[in-house]
Amino acid sequence: MSQSAEKIAPFASEFVDAGGIRTHYLAAGAGPPVILVHGGGAGADAFGNWKDCIPLLATRFRVLAVDMVGFGKSAKPAPATYTYSQKNRNAHLAAFIETIGSRPVALIGNSMGGATALGVCMERPELVSRLVLMGSAGIRTADQPTAALKTLSEYDFTIEGMRRLIAALTGPRYRPDDDTVRYRHQLTLDPEIKAALQAINGIARQGGLLYDEAAIRAVKTPTLVVNGKVDQISPLARGLKFLELLENSSGYFVPHCGHWVMIEAPREFCGVVTAFLTT
Repeated sequence: MSQSAEKIAPFASEFVDAGGIRTHYLAAGAGPPVILVHGGGAGADAFGNWKDCIPLLATRFRVLAVDMVGFGKSAKPAPATYTYSQKNRNAHLAAFIETIGSRPVALIGNSMGGATALGVCMERPELVSRLVLMGSAGIRTADQPTAALKTLSEYDFTIEGMRRLIAALTGPRYRPDDDTVRYRHQLTLDPEIKAALQAINGIARQGGLLYDEAAIRAVKTPTLVVNGKVDQISPLARGLKFLELLENSSGYFVPHCGHWVMIEAPREFCGVVTAFLTT
């Protein structure tokens, strides 16, 4: 299955072909399969977004953290030849699940990764046993973009711009270390990643991350909705709306946290997720 493998920290680094897209993922642990799907902000990838959660979850599960198409070490097709739409991300994640061979799987998605995990539940429910939406995209809760969203869209590819972006994504108590800032900034300097990110943002501004509410209501997958209470990107109202729309859902809301609960409070996040997945 793997075309290559190395070690990143304690995680195996693997590649597979998923629907014709060379796809990178990190793997650790053993047990029921859990797939972690990162968000779509500048500097996102499987390692940067999930490195603190992987070892915590790997004590109970086979954890696979995937680089979505256009991010990290996965393929980054040119926007002239590939459409970075939500439909194509859903198809890519479904193909990845089929390729790894263990299904159904639990999906944990943050932001755009949440919208992608939700999309798979809509289109291929047989592939998913349980769903965790954390600060998920997918529905609109306000007509005007927030100042934090403006900070994301105006990211200038500088190290200070990355600091401003991280501040917009997190709660007031979080302080990133220099390694985190440098790692995420360095990823955004890759010309292929930059082109993919600009294409994704362009489609997102046109409503490309939104689903019809009736389609969301049709999802019956058991779901845990997690939200930071001071999330400026996916506000608390959106988490509550997901609870309203998803019949088989429960919620967990974390004080003083922003859009990155898995980074800002990894032990609390992994604890509640483990309880949900094993109950």
